[in-house]
Amino acid sequence: MKKFELIVPCHFGMEAVLKREIIDLGYDITESADGRMTFLGDEEALCRANIFLRSAERVLIKIGSFHAETFEELFEGTKNLAWEEFIPADGKFWVTKAASVKSRLFSPSDIQSIMKKAMVERLKQVYHVNWFEENGENFPIRVFIMKDEVTVGLDSTGESLHKRGYRKLTAKAPIAENLAAGLIMLTPWKKDRILIDPFCGSGTIPIEAAMMAAQIAPGMNRAFTAEKWEHIIAKRLWYDSIDEARELMDKSVDTDIQAFDADDHMVAISRENARLAGVEKLIHFQKRDVAQLSHPKKYGFIITNPPYGERLENKESLQELYRVLGERYRALDCFSMYLITSYEKAEEALGRKADKNRKIYNGMMKTYYYQYLGPKPPKKTVRMQ
Repeated sequence: MKKFELIVPCHFGMEAVLKREIIDLGYDITESADGRMTFLGDEEALCRANIFLRSAERVLIKIGSFHAETFEELFEGTKNLAWEEFIPADGKFWVTKAASVKSRLFSPSDIQSIMKKAMVERLKQVYHVNWFEENGENFPIRVFIMKDEVTVGLDSTGESLHKRGYRKLTAKAPIAENLAAGLIMLTPWKKDRILIDPFCGSGTIPIEAAMMAAQIAPGMNRAFTAEKWEHIIAKRLWYDSIDEARELMDKSVDTDIQAFDADDHMVAISRENARLAGVEKLIHFQKRDVAQLSHPKKYGFIITNPPYGERLENKESLQELYRVLGERYRALDCFSMYLITSYEKAEEALGRKADKNRKIYNGMMKTYYYQYLGPKPPKKTVRMQ
């Protein structure tokens, strides 16, 4: 099998989660950077990464890297890459995104245009043609430039991996599925523990938790751009990875996952999305205001994405909402609470400083993941026969 360097971007702040996921899949990390991981893998690894990684945004095949401070160097560096190993004569190819940080080249549109011209020049020489119809399969390119070091990747995913395929209906400010999964994986929550989301919105956090509990691979019900690259990846490898995912799935698992929202409409949306994800029987949905938050058992988790203030015109209402959440949390017995928010007065309103605080970028918005750590449950004693 061919060996690739595979680049996997993620939300800023989720690097450690993604690293652990890749290692758990059985692969070795070759490079760690802000917002992405790189690892070595073959064609099967590419399929498995797309299907199994929960916190990733996409999977790129690294085409190459080089130093460029001028557009001429960018052109030559791009032209020197072996594009013909990936893109056939009828392939449709373009630079879909260019990101530049602390580099002399910073205009995305110029970077995209010059790299496209360089790719065309290289492939004209290889295929001995002057014009490309580009009526074949898609080969989108992504480029990162950091301190004048250019890294070029071929996007095997297509639509971002956060699009699992189940969320047909959304709230006004939904949290991305891969971010929700990453937030859960930053906690000690396991499938045999209680999980409550009192602001469930379109249900993303409880649905992602239920998918983890049932070991449902996040990418098993969607398509990927690279599925059509049969000259690079044999079709059977995709089928093998899906078969692996099906064998791992266990929807008979017992769970205590609660999804609450004060809005009837949101509860209905959450329930429908859970049905589409195949986990509606693993989640208890209910219209319930945060003031009614309660649970009779101990050692549970609140994991939630409460309103940040964008939808609440009155900031006093936001402060009151967080105050009530803090009050209800303290009334629970031995619970932990994890919440992501950009609301700057969250700790003050909750009535307690968080035990831990992690900065995470939700899109372009800087947020904080406040972590209130409850006691660990006592270890179960095993009786000897």
